Amino acid sequence: MLILTLLESRRKLSGKRTFGIGAASLATHTALIAGAVYATLHAAPSDTHVLMDTTVVLLAPQEQQKPAASQPVQMVDALKGFQTVTVPAQIPTDLPPVDLEQHFNPKDYSGVGVEGGRANGIAPSASEAYAEALVDEKPTLLSAPPPLYPPLLKLAGIQGRVILRAIVDTTGRVEPASVQIVQSPNPAFDLPTKQWVIKALFRPARLRGQVVRVFINLPVDYALTKG
Repeated sequence: MLILTLLESRRKLSGKRTFGIGAASLATHTALIAGAVYATLHAAPSDTHVLMDTTVVLLAPQEQQKPAASQPVQMVDALKGFQTVTVPAQIPTDLPPVDLEQHFNPKDYSGVGVEGGRANGIAPSASEAYAEALVDEKPTLLSAPPPLYPPLLKLAGIQGRVILRAIVDTTGRVEPASVQIVQSPNPAFDLPTKQWVIKALFRPARLRGQVVRVFINLPVDYALTKG
């Protein structure tokens, strides 16, 4: 009878080879640990803050253009009796020279003008027509017949105010050629209004005590009375 016996055989490793494998494993683990530590130390921290743009922009100041010098204002139609004043474009700031040897007369600075004179020392002229606001005494209506009411307008019940412009001369009469209708509610009122003012008598206007011609704006009312 044949008996087979299986014997387990173990591979024997030499001591030098075992030492080499252990050294390689130790070196590998050491390298892995060193790499992990290096990566942890040099890891960049995460920035969760919102970054703001801090760019500074410098704007150069713009040169302001100087306004053009204004021309002096002059009146197109200067009223008679007025002295047109021209406004200087540049006002001087320096003082005029003082003459210490010049004779000083206090009467020159009393504020009293020449009798019958005006700003330039010229006496009022009877040939000039002045504005009503310039005279010392305005013309006053002394007498006049009642204005004639146009019959057709009276029947129609039309009424209103007529404003006329005229010149009262030095005798207190209205110059016929100067009469103008400025405003009228109906043209039929114009002729009787002109005829009325020509027949009227005024107290003449006075300037510095002298009678002068003057412009007047006179209202004339046409009204119906209930009868």
